[in-house]
Amino acid sequence: MDSFFYGIEDLFVNVLFAPFDALRSMENWWAANTLNWILMLIGAAAFVYWMLELKKYNDSGEEDKDATAHSYL
Repeated sequence: MDSFFYGIEDLFVNVLFAPFDALRSMENWWAANTLNWILMLIGAAAFVYWMLELKKYNDSGEEDKDATAHSYL
């Protein structure tokens, strides 16, 4: 059973994390954080898209804004 867990350790440490070890050992800070910048740009684009969709929904007037419409008392 130990060999199974050692195999999983070997897979992650020596294979799957190898690209991150290469990024970590780079001297250039900008190049080392390229993945972080890409993920931040994707997140910012998704945020802008979602805010535009919410504005479009809000401007269409489909929402029932009556304060008593959601009262469950």
